[in-house]
Amino acid sequence: MSLSVDVISDVICPWCYIGKRRLEKAISDADIQVSVRWHPFQLNPTMPKEGISRREYRTKKFGSWERSMELDAKVVTVGKSEGIDFAFDKIDRTPNTVNAHRLIWLADQNGCQDAVVETLFRAYFSDAQDIGNRQTLIDVETEAGLERQAVEAMLNSEDGMDVISNAKEMSQMYGVESVPFFIIDQNFSLSGAQQADTFLEAFRQVVSSS
Repeated sequence: MSLSVDVISDVICPWCYIGKRRLEKAISDADIQVSVRWHPFQLNPTMPKEGISRREYRTKKFGSWERSMELDAKVVTVGKSEGIDFAFDKIDRTPNTVNAHRLIWLADQNGCQDAVVETLFRAYFSDAQDIGNRQTLIDVETEAGLERQAVEAMLNSEDGMDVISNAKEMSQMYGVESVPFFIIDQNFSLSGAQQADTFLEAFRQVVSSS
């Protein structure tokens, strides 16, 4: 018996990173094979191509920089419990994630999607790199297993743009309003960075109903 999990997420969503860790723990504890596939969701679809100052963005979104820092502190605490070191104080820019999502699609074609997703999360949240920057993306993705020439060729093309538009339709079909969002075997969904036990229980329900 095997299950599939489709994850709708954005690589600048800290709860998506936390959700990834919790899903991984559930999979490691499960007695069945689970395959995972990542799908794009743009938290900021109107973000300028070059991104904007994170302080400017977060202040506008939450009303004040102080409120943003309060929320960041809570995520840092949760992250530590999942083995993630969030370095919000070092992040300068909130990037446009279109090219990052296109590279995740490319990685899926090359059998290294999970590694690429992990590297993007780590690059942004722990290493405070601008994952909207072309050279940063090239360096990060070649580290994760993609060939530099393939990454550069994709960034010079429009490849993968249809995947983003198709993902919008998928999100609408499942009523996704926030991420992360998990779809198990295409018929059972979970919203938010659920605990590992919740994923395990969902796996059991899907298996027992199949």
